[in-house]
Amino acid sequence: MTYRVCFVCTGNICRSPMAEIVFRARVAEAGLGGVVQVDSAGTGGWHEGDGADPRTVAVLEENGYAGDHTARQFQPSWFSRLDLVIALDSGHLGALRSLAPTEQDAQKVRLLRAYDPAAGDDLDVPDPYYGGVDGFEECLEMVEAASTGLLAAVRKDVEGRAA
Repeated sequence: MTYRVCFVCTGNICRSPMAEIVFRARVAEAGLGGVVQVDSAGTGGWHEGDGADPRTVAVLEENGYAGDHTARQFQPSWFSRLDLVIALDSGHLGALRSLAPTEQDAQKVRLLRAYDPAAGDDLDVPDPYYGGVDGFEECLEMVEAASTGLLAAVRKDVEGRAA
């Protein structure tokens, strides 16, 4: 049975595709590529059909990550097939939980940085869109730091299903 994770930010061209590509790489490195499916979406449809922001692509490539991406808008009907919906900031968390058709679906929504013990109380990944490339680099650092804890949680869930 496939375990499905969807990362969600505002437009699905900066933070969530970065998280998707990084986490997919972590899943593959862990040998879970055949069991864990990773994708992303935006809370809005402004960029639907577009590729990732060129700055996202550049920062990912500079750090050894590769992957194609096409932006799309998150749909409430997806909750039934997803195991985790990972919000990149508290605004996305609230928006996604309000879209959830059931309380069980709302509980699937988590903040990415909640998986980073060093994050402290600031669990939002800042939107780098209106800034320079340094914001994208900071975003990548936050995504990578949280991916370790997220991978451990997903591995535990996947192994729990197999037991």
